Amino acid sequence: MNIKYYEDDDILVQRFSNNPIIREVSQGWNINISYDKDGNIVQIVILEAKEKGLYPVIPMKMAA
Repeated sequence: MNIKYYEDDDILVQRFSNNPIIREVSQGWNINISYDKDGNIVQIVILEAKEKGLYPVIPMKMAA
């Protein structure tokens, strides 16, 4: 997984694979999810990420 944050534009991009993007779906006006040909999520783009409290990304630990 690759995470990039563009501070000037307040955009967070989470890339899960290098597969080509075949379809993009908006989940509200500020979240776009991109899929590959098999329906797997390739990328999530979040606009106004810091303003909405979604950046910085803080990993959660799973209970054993």
